[in-house]
Amino acid sequence: MISLSSPIRTRAHGWPAAAKLAALCLASTALFAVEALWFQCAALGLALVLYALPGPVFLRAGLAALRIVLPFVGLVLVWHALSGSPAEGVFLALRMATAVALANLVTMTTSLEDLTDVVRALGRPLQRLGLPMHLLETAIPLVIRFTPVLIQKAGALVEAWRARSARRPGPQLVLPLALLALDDADHVAEALRARGGPLR
Repeated sequence: MISLSSPIRTRAHGWPAAAKLAALCLASTALFAVEALWFQCAALGLALVLYALPGPVFLRAGLAALRIVLPFVGLVLVWHALSGSPAEGVFLALRMATAVALANLVTMTTSLEDLTDVVRALGRPLQRLGLPMHLLETAIPLVIRFTPVLIQKAGALVEAWRARSARRPGPQLVLPLALLALDDADHVAEALRARGGPLR
């Protein structure tokens, strides 16, 4: 497993995780509440400035992490261009890119332990009702840490397909990727049980 938090220390690393998540919620609400193109452009510009403040290494790492959103941005732009509303496509693409950039910024400057502590505090009232919150506290970090791993495995499957076939890869790769994910989940569950983890 890998950690998504940046090893480059920034001022934001010392800020409370709850405050950063609350600010992210407010910023995301503003992105969806304001229907002005200039606001979306300014918000994306501000997000890029926040990435650049810690230095070029942090900026490059942040932009590299954001490459995952580019196919979705391209899909939105192409769809709206074909449907005759390119301006709306640009607006939605800006909103999507900014929201993901801000969320990634929080992830890069917050440890998983701090995020789990926030989830634990928020779920304490539900735990008193008998809900198994310890499972949620375990699942959230696992999902965050394994998502890049699954993306890498999907890329390896695509490369293997291209090496063996002239046809473009398609939905036929969904099943092997799902089986890989289930296999990894089974191994993690066994490891957690062996260490007395929460999967009881």
